[in-house]
Amino acid sequence: MKIIVAVTGASGTIYARQCLEKLLQCNDVKQIALIVSRCGEEVARHEGIDLPCDQRIVRYSADDMFAPTASGSARYEKMIIIPASMGTIGRIASGVSLSLIERSADVMLKERRQLICVVRETPYSLIHLRNMTTLTEAGATILPASPSFYSHPQNIEALAATVTERVLAHAGIDLPRYEWGE
Repeated sequence: MKIIVAVTGASGTIYARQCLEKLLQCNDVKQIALIVSRCGEEVARHEGIDLPCDQRIVRYSADDMFAPTASGSARYEKMIIIPASMGTIGRIASGVSLSLIERSADVMLKERRQLICVVRETPYSLIHLRNMTTLTEAGATILPASPSFYSHPQNIEALAATVTERVLAHAGIDLPRYEWGE
């Protein structure tokens, strides 16, 4: 499986790090295209998060509109934007591709491939809600970074994992995770 992971400037880079670490545990994942926006880089530094490096992770500049993820012929199967800023959501919903993140998301939608947007904002304005509705109607999944407490998480890593595990389960990545009732 070839998957795109995009990181925007919304707070919550811990989710991106955990997502990448868990994807690297999955033998079915052959390649991860990683795109980090300029603001995403700044937020990661501010939050003290280092994203993993691995031979399966190919990093592309958010300014590189000639990267393979900008074309449907590259056949990436899924894209996860984690965390997804509302600015990014708005540009994708409007069909405005100013960066490789937005163009790659546009490609996923036009090719009818899976796009998961892990939004990290609260509260939502009416504009946010309308943009998320537009993306949902176009085939994307809006998955808010809303941690759950059913598993009684004991630290920030475990709490964040309640989101990343849910994202990966929705993407069809089969990894051990908490399931209600167990």
